[in-house]
Amino acid sequence: MRLLNSFILFLLFFCFKDVAVAQTGKKQLHLYILMGQSNMAGRGKVTGELETLSHPRVFMLDANGEWQPAKNPVHFDKPKVAGVGPGLSFGIEMAQLDSTVEVGLVPCAVGGTSIEKWQSGAYDAATKTHPYDDAVVRIKKAMENGVVKGMIWHQGEANSSSKDSTAYINKLKDVIDRVRTLTNNSKLPVVIGELGQYKEQYQQFNKILAQVPGKIPFTALATSEGLIHNGDNTHFDGNSANEYGKRYAVEMKKLQKATARK
Repeated sequence: MRLLNSFILFLLFFCFKDVAVAQTGKKQLHLYILMGQSNMAGRGKVTGELETLSHPRVFMLDANGEWQPAKNPVHFDKPKVAGVGPGLSFGIEMAQLDSTVEVGLVPCAVGGTSIEKWQSGAYDAATKTHPYDDAVVRIKKAMENGVVKGMIWHQGEANSSSKDSTAYINKLKDVIDRVRTLTNNSKLPVVIGELGQYKEQYQQFNKILAQVPGKIPFTALATSEGLIHNGDNTHFDGNSANEYGKRYAVEMKKLQKATARK
Protein backbone atom coordinates (compact mmCIF):
# COMPACT_ATOMS: atom_id res chain seq x y z
CA MET A 1 0.00 0.00 0.00
CA ARG A 2 2.88 2.33 0.86
CA LEU A 3 4.40 1.65 -2.55
CA LEU A 4 1.07 2.38 -4.26
CA ASN A 5 0.69 5.66 -2.36
CA SER A 6 4.21 6.68 -3.32
CA PHE A 7 3.48 5.94 -6.98
CA ILE A 8 0.28 8.02 -6.87
CA LEU A 9 2.15 10.94 -5.31
CA PHE A 10 4.80 10.60 -8.00
CA LEU A 11 2.16 10.84 -10.75
CA LEU A 12 0.44 13.79 -9.09
CA PHE A 13 3.74 15.62 -8.85
CA PHE A 14 4.38 15.38 -12.57
CA CYS A 15 0.78 16.14 -13.47
CA PHE A 16 0.69 19.38 -11.50
CA LYS A 17 4.29 20.54 -11.36
CA ASP A 18 3.91 22.88 -14.36
CA VAL A 19 0.91 24.60 -12.74
CA ALA A 20 2.81 24.99 -9.49
CA VAL A 21 5.87 26.32 -11.28
CA ALA A 22 3.85 28.92 -13.16
CA GLN A 23 1.98 29.98 -10.03
CA THR A 24 5.12 30.36 -7.94
CA GLY A 25 7.01 32.13 -10.68
CA LYS A 26 10.04 29.85 -10.73
CA LYS A 27 10.10 29.76 -14.52
CA GLN A 28 10.08 32.45 -17.16
CA LEU A 29 6.88 32.34 -19.18
CA HIS A 30 6.64 33.49 -22.78
CA LEU A 31 3.98 36.16 -22.33
CA TYR A 32 1.43 37.24 -24.93
CA ILE A 33 -0.87 40.22 -24.48
CA LEU A 34 -4.47 39.85 -25.69
CA MET A 35 -5.90 43.32 -26.27
CA GLY A 36 -8.88 44.95 -27.97
CA GLN A 37 -12.64 44.68 -27.64
CA SER A 38 -15.28 41.94 -27.48
CA ASN A 39 -14.10 39.71 -30.33
CA MET A 40 -10.72 39.45 -28.61
CA ALA A 41 -12.37 38.88 -25.25
CA GLY A 42 -14.55 36.24 -26.91
CA ARG A 43 -18.29 35.87 -27.23
CA GLY A 44 -18.44 32.39 -28.76
CA LYS A 45 -20.49 29.78 -26.92
CA VAL A 46 -18.39 27.54 -24.66
CA THR A 47 -19.55 24.05 -25.55
CA GLY A 48 -18.18 20.60 -26.28
CA GLU A 49 -14.53 20.42 -27.21
CA LEU A 50 -14.06 24.14 -26.68
CA GLU A 51 -15.05 23.73 -23.04
CA THR A 52 -12.33 21.18 -22.32
CA LEU A 53 -9.66 22.66 -24.59
CA SER A 54 -6.36 23.11 -22.73
CA HIS A 55 -2.64 22.55 -22.85
CA PRO A 56 -0.31 21.63 -19.94
CA ARG A 57 2.08 24.48 -20.81
CA VAL A 58 -0.42 27.28 -21.40
CA PHE A 59 -1.54 29.50 -18.52
CA MET A 60 -3.66 32.62 -18.15
CA LEU A 61 -3.54 35.53 -15.73
CA ASP A 62 -6.94 35.55 -14.02
CA ALA A 63 -8.96 38.51 -12.70
CA ASN A 64 -7.06 38.34 -9.41
CA GLY A 65 -3.65 38.45 -11.04
CA GLU A 66 -2.95 34.75 -10.43
CA TRP A 67 -1.71 32.23 -12.97
CA GLN A 68 -4.15 29.46 -13.78
CA PRO A 69 -4.24 26.69 -16.41
CA ALA A 70 -5.71 28.40 -19.48
CA LYS A 71 -9.26 27.47 -20.45
CA ASN A 72 -12.28 29.10 -22.07
CA PRO A 73 -13.31 31.74 -21.34
CA VAL A 74 -9.90 33.39 -20.99
CA HIS A 75 -11.35 36.88 -20.48
CA PHE A 76 -13.59 38.24 -17.73
CA ASP A 77 -14.39 41.74 -18.97
CA LYS A 78 -18.13 41.00 -18.94
CA PRO A 79 -18.50 37.70 -17.05
CA LYS A 80 -22.12 37.10 -18.07
CA VAL A 81 -21.29 37.05 -21.78
CA ALA A 82 -17.58 36.14 -21.89
CA GLY A 83 -16.98 33.10 -24.06
CA VAL A 84 -14.62 31.61 -26.63
CA GLY A 85 -12.16 34.05 -28.14
CA PRO A 86 -8.95 33.54 -30.12
CA GLY A 87 -6.63 33.67 -27.10
CA LEU A 88 -6.59 30.04 -25.96
CA SER A 89 -6.04 28.41 -29.36
CA PHE A 90 -3.41 31.07 -30.09
CA GLY A 91 -1.56 30.20 -26.89
CA ILE A 92 -1.72 26.48 -27.60
CA GLU A 93 -0.27 26.97 -31.08
CA MET A 94 2.57 29.07 -29.68
CA ALA A 95 3.32 26.45 -27.02
CA GLN A 96 3.43 23.68 -29.60
CA LEU A 97 6.12 25.58 -31.47
CA ASP A 98 8.65 24.80 -28.72
CA SER A 99 8.26 21.96 -26.21
CA THR A 100 10.52 23.75 -23.71
CA VAL A 101 8.33 26.86 -23.51
CA GLU A 102 5.54 27.71 -21.10
CA VAL A 103 3.11 30.31 -22.43
CA GLY A 104 1.37 32.92 -20.31
CA LEU A 105 -1.69 34.66 -21.74
CA VAL A 106 -2.41 38.16 -20.43
CA PRO A 107 -6.09 38.93 -21.17
CA CYS A 108 -6.71 42.69 -21.35
CA ALA A 109 -9.57 43.11 -23.86
CA VAL A 110 -12.71 45.03 -22.89
CA GLY A 111 -15.92 44.57 -24.88
CA GLY A 112 -17.46 47.59 -26.58
CA THR A 113 -14.36 49.78 -26.39
CA SER A 114 -13.39 52.14 -29.18
CA ILE A 115 -9.75 52.95 -29.95
CA GLU A 116 -10.24 56.16 -27.96
CA LYS A 117 -10.86 54.08 -24.81
CA TRP A 118 -7.36 52.66 -25.20
CA GLN A 119 -5.66 55.97 -24.60
CA SER A 120 -3.83 56.42 -21.32
CA GLY A 121 -6.24 57.66 -18.65
CA ALA A 122 -9.41 56.93 -20.67
CA TYR A 123 -12.43 55.63 -18.74
CA ASP A 124 -15.05 53.16 -20.01
CA ALA A 125 -18.30 53.87 -18.19
CA ALA A 126 -20.01 50.67 -19.41
CA THR A 127 -17.52 48.43 -17.60
CA LYS A 128 -16.36 50.98 -15.02
CA THR A 129 -12.76 50.34 -16.08
CA HIS A 130 -9.77 52.21 -17.44
CA PRO A 131 -8.96 49.75 -20.26
CA TYR A 132 -5.40 50.79 -21.02
CA ASP A 133 -4.36 51.71 -17.49
CA ASP A 134 -5.80 48.44 -16.17
CA ALA A 135 -3.91 46.56 -18.89
CA VAL A 136 -0.67 48.20 -17.77
CA VAL A 137 -1.19 46.89 -14.25
CA ARG A 138 -1.84 43.37 -15.53
CA ILE A 139 1.10 43.41 -17.95
CA LYS A 140 3.46 44.56 -15.21
CA LYS A 141 2.16 41.81 -12.94
CA ALA A 142 2.66 39.21 -15.67
CA MET A 143 6.18 40.43 -16.36
CA GLU A 144 7.17 39.38 -12.84
CA ASN A 145 6.98 35.83 -14.18
CA GLY A 146 8.11 36.14 -17.77
CA VAL A 147 9.00 38.11 -20.85
CA VAL A 148 6.48 39.58 -23.29
CA LYS A 149 7.02 37.99 -26.70
CA GLY A 150 4.14 39.55 -28.60
CA MET A 151 0.66 41.04 -28.63
CA ILE A 152 -2.47 40.21 -30.59
CA TRP A 153 -5.03 42.96 -31.17
CA HIS A 154 -8.62 42.78 -32.33
CA GLN A 155 -10.53 46.04 -32.23
CA GLY A 156 -12.45 48.18 -34.65
CA GLU A 157 -16.12 47.26 -34.52
CA ALA A 158 -16.70 50.35 -32.36
CA ASN A 159 -14.83 52.50 -34.90
CA SER A 160 -16.08 50.82 -38.07
CA SER A 161 -18.25 53.75 -39.16
CA SER A 162 -15.15 55.90 -39.49
CA LYS A 163 -13.61 56.52 -42.90
CA ASP A 164 -10.58 58.35 -41.50
CA SER A 165 -7.84 55.76 -41.82
CA THR A 166 -5.05 58.16 -40.81
CA ALA A 167 -6.67 59.03 -37.49
CA TYR A 168 -7.31 55.39 -36.57
CA ILE A 169 -3.86 54.16 -37.55
CA ASN A 170 -2.17 56.99 -35.64
CA LYS A 171 -4.18 56.12 -32.53
CA LEU A 172 -3.36 52.44 -32.91
CA LYS A 173 0.31 53.26 -33.37
CA ASP A 174 0.17 55.24 -30.14
CA VAL A 175 -1.23 52.21 -28.29
CA ILE A 176 1.42 49.91 -29.75
CA ASP A 177 4.23 52.37 -29.02
CA ARG A 178 3.13 52.61 -25.39
CA VAL A 179 3.01 48.83 -25.02
CA ARG A 180 6.45 48.52 -26.62
CA THR A 181 7.84 51.09 -24.21
CA LEU A 182 6.23 49.29 -21.27
CA THR A 183 7.70 45.95 -22.32
CA ASN A 184 11.07 47.50 -23.19
CA ASN A 185 10.93 46.07 -26.70
CA SER A 186 10.75 48.53 -29.58
CA LYS A 187 10.32 45.61 -32.01
CA LEU A 188 7.59 43.79 -30.10
CA PRO A 189 5.64 41.77 -32.71
CA VAL A 190 1.97 42.76 -32.93
CA VAL A 191 -0.62 40.89 -34.99
CA ILE A 192 -3.79 42.77 -35.93
CA GLY A 193 -6.99 40.87 -36.72
CA GLU A 194 -9.46 41.77 -39.44
CA LEU A 195 -13.08 42.38 -38.46
CA GLY A 196 -15.60 39.78 -39.58
CA GLN A 197 -16.11 39.80 -43.34
CA TYR A 198 -19.80 39.01 -42.85
CA LYS A 199 -20.74 42.68 -42.52
CA GLU A 200 -20.26 45.31 -45.24
CA GLN A 201 -19.34 48.02 -42.75
CA TYR A 202 -16.64 45.78 -41.31
CA GLN A 203 -15.28 44.97 -44.75
CA GLN A 204 -14.82 48.66 -45.40
CA PHE A 205 -12.97 49.06 -42.11
CA ASN A 206 -10.76 46.10 -42.99
CA LYS A 207 -9.35 48.27 -45.77
CA ILE A 208 -8.03 50.57 -43.05
CA LEU A 209 -6.57 47.65 -41.09
CA ALA A 210 -4.87 46.37 -44.24
CA GLN A 211 -2.74 49.53 -44.22
CA VAL A 212 -1.36 48.89 -40.73
CA PRO A 213 1.59 46.58 -41.60
CA GLY A 214 2.88 49.15 -44.09
CA LYS A 215 2.64 52.02 -41.63
CA ILE A 216 3.51 50.50 -38.25
CA PRO A 217 6.75 48.50 -38.11
CA PHE A 218 6.80 44.91 -36.87
CA THR A 219 3.09 44.31 -37.31
CA ALA A 220 1.13 41.78 -39.38
CA LEU A 221 -2.49 41.15 -40.32
CA ALA A 222 -4.51 37.98 -39.65
CA THR A 223 -7.37 37.31 -42.06
CA SER A 224 -10.95 36.61 -41.00
CA GLU A 225 -11.86 35.08 -44.36
CA GLY A 226 -14.51 32.39 -44.07
CA LEU A 227 -15.20 32.93 -40.37
CA ILE A 228 -18.82 33.27 -39.31
CA HIS A 229 -20.74 35.11 -36.60
CA ASN A 230 -22.76 33.63 -33.75
CA GLY A 231 -26.08 34.96 -35.03
CA ASP A 232 -25.72 38.59 -33.98
CA ASN A 233 -23.79 39.71 -37.10
CA THR A 234 -21.08 41.09 -34.81
CA HIS A 235 -19.25 38.39 -32.86
CA PHE A 236 -17.46 35.29 -34.14
CA ASP A 237 -18.99 32.00 -33.09
CA GLY A 238 -16.96 29.62 -30.94
CA ASN A 239 -15.43 27.54 -33.72
CA SER A 240 -14.56 30.63 -35.77
CA ALA A 241 -12.92 32.35 -32.79
CA ASN A 242 -10.94 29.18 -32.09
CA GLU A 243 -9.81 29.00 -35.72
CA TYR A 244 -8.94 32.69 -35.63
CA GLY A 245 -6.51 32.11 -32.76
CA LYS A 246 -4.62 29.64 -34.92
CA ARG A 247 -4.39 32.24 -37.69
CA TYR A 248 -3.03 34.80 -35.27
CA ALA A 249 -0.38 32.26 -34.26
CA VAL A 250 0.66 31.64 -37.87
CA GLU A 251 1.21 35.36 -38.39
CA MET A 252 2.94 35.76 -35.02
CA LYS A 253 5.42 33.00 -35.80
CA LYS A 254 6.27 34.56 -39.17
CA LEU A 255 6.54 38.01 -37.63
CA GLN A 256 8.82 36.80 -34.84
CA LYS A 257 11.16 35.20 -37.35
CA ALA A 258 11.22 38.30 -39.54
CA THR A 259 11.76 40.58 -36.55
CA ALA A 260 14.66 38.46 -35.30
CA ARG A 261 16.48 39.03 -38.59
CA LYS A 262 16.28 42.83 -38.34
